[in-house]
Amino acid sequence: MPGTRKLGRTTDHRKAMLRGMVTYLLENGKVETTVTRAKEVRAMAEKMITVAKQNTLHAKRQAFAYITKDEVVKKLFDEIAPRYADVNGGYTRIIKTGTRRGDAAEMCIIELVTKEDAEAAKKPARRAGRRTAKAAPKTEPKAEPKAEEPKTEAAAEPAPEAKEEATAAE
Repeated sequence: MPGTRKLGRTTDHRKAMLRGMVTYLLENGKVETTVTRAKEVRAMAEKMITVAKQNTLHAKRQAFAYITKDEVVKKLFDEIAPRYADVNGGYTRIIKTGTRRGDAAEMCIIELVTKEDAEAAKKPARRAGRRTAKAAPKTEPKAEPKAEEPKTEAAAEPAPEAKEEATAAE
């Protein structure tokens, strides 16, 4: 359930950290962080984008109450929300990148999904395998056998170097 992770911080510290991370994500498009933090940031960032899609005064006041930079709120309403106008959710993506060297925490990148990525996700991926091979049989023309080339006299005789080696060996 989103919003229930304590992340080892007091309530005020946790809220401030998430507000800052959501602001940074909306400003720059992606953030590198731990997986558990990313899951919390994803929930709040998607809520902010959904609120911004309404584009009302009330929605702007809600966004200003949570996001810490005025320029980011303007960008959210002018650029980000219209990009996702016809999409219901799934505005962010979490990509795991491995573990952190110091404490082996699972790291990931959380980023905003672009319009091309969202359209590609809507289209079903084409499965390779037997079904596609049966559906599209190969219709390659058969290769014609090559006619043998007539041998020339030069090709029939051994090279002059080979003659010298043969005489020297005797």
